[in-house]
Amino acid sequence: MNHGADSMKTLKIDVLHDEPMQVGECPLWHDVESALYWVDINGLTVNRVHPASGKFSSWKMGSEPSAIAADGENNLIVATRKGFIRLNTTSGEITDICPAPYDPAVNRFNDGRVDPAGRFWVGTMYEPRDKPAAEMYVLERDKLRLAWSGGMTNSNGLAWTPDGGTMFHADTTSHRIDCYDFDVAAGTVANGRNLVVFSTDKSAADYGGRPDGAAVDADGNYWVAMFEGGRLLKLSPTGELLREVQLPLRCPTAVAFGGSDLRTLYVTSASHGRSAAEMAQYPLTGKVLCMKVDVAGLVQPEYRR
Repeated sequence: MNHGADSMKTLKIDVLHDEPMQVGECPLWHDVESALYWVDINGLTVNRVHPASGKFSSWKMGSEPSAIAADGENNLIVATRKGFIRLNTTSGEITDICPAPYDPAVNRFNDGRVDPAGRFWVGTMYEPRDKPAAEMYVLERDKLRLAWSGGMTNSNGLAWTPDGGTMFHADTTSHRIDCYDFDVAAGTVANGRNLVVFSTDKSAADYGGRPDGAAVDADGNYWVAMFEGGRLLKLSPTGELLREVQLPLRCPTAVAFGGSDLRTLYVTSASHGRSAAEMAQYPLTGKVLCMKVDVAGLVQPEYRR
């Protein structure tokens, strides 16, 4: 295994899309279209850029979109506060799949990814944040089921190992990353265990942020955006810190590997609620960033109807 990239102290970071997002999230590389999709949760949009041409497209949603999956038929499956919808990115037509199974006054869907068998896993955010009342749902062939309830407040960081046998998951509020044994055939998790917990002292001078969206590379390592930490972390499958990438903004939200060789790392970020001082210090706040890395990512599975 080549660790040459890990000895590099800096990566060349570019801006993919110059318009700041309020809460950019869930970047998804679409290999067939050679395009990056992502959502702006508070901006109510699903967005697409073709990096080769810079062509930008955007679709407005009726409620906050938080996670997207491609299905191989020119559609995106979009998890929104009000439920799952199917967006045809050629015609712009939107069709409902199923309504949200929770009270949308205090919950919304959050981070989501497709498992190796084509199921769309999407966790929720319990917005009062006064108890760990978030839930994990699975959309399988357009039917929604509950995977688990509670034990988390802000579900994030879903990703799978290259062999599909382990699922990673983060609870942003409690600053922890967990992993589970994953049964690909059954679509079930077991043997949940903690991988790493970060300091929750947000007032500390060296506060490193909290885990948000993530992606796994071809070597099985877990790359996670550290919200309010201004950095990405590359962790081994057992939670060891292999690399830290400093970013020119404080609030990265999620990462995705893309490009023809899957060696471009895309990073979404948030500007919503950030102070004027922070925006002045970090003018790239809210923008979508990209950088070349020395390890490839994994092809993201398509959602199966």
